[in-house]
Amino acid sequence: MKKYKIYLDDIRIPTEDGWTVVRSYSEFVDKINEIGLDNIELISLDHDLDDTAMDEWLDNTYYNYTINYENIKEPTGFHCAMRLIEMWKMGERVVDVVVHSANAIGSGNIMGVINHYRHVHQLPQNCVRVKIPHIIGK
Repeated sequence: MKKYKIYLDDIRIPTEDGWTVVRSYSEFVDKINEIGLDNIELISLDHDLDDTAMDEWLDNTYYNYTINYENIKEPTGFHCAMRLIEMWKMGERVVDVVVHSANAIGSGNIMGVINHYRHVHQLPQNCVRVKIPHIIGK
């Protein structure tokens, strides 16, 4: 059976074959529910998925090294990571997750919660920030 690679990003398109692209939190949740975590090989997450997330990065994160999630209207890649953790806590298969976001603070938040879960459950802490070749488009 085919194993999927899920790529969450609002504007990037990976140039490598084999990725299933989702553009938002709701598309992400729908896709993983549709195909099931058992059928996923890898998930790559972006953090900022809408203009309000980019505004938060420009207005706050860039200068203050923090993210105020109350300023962001749409769920981010961090929220997708938390959704995965909820599923894992309910007994779903733990899948490998990487982060391709340009937002270093957002990336750190995602890697932190994923690796914390993996650490607590004695799994390798393998969630890292990666560069996946891509083009910009919708």
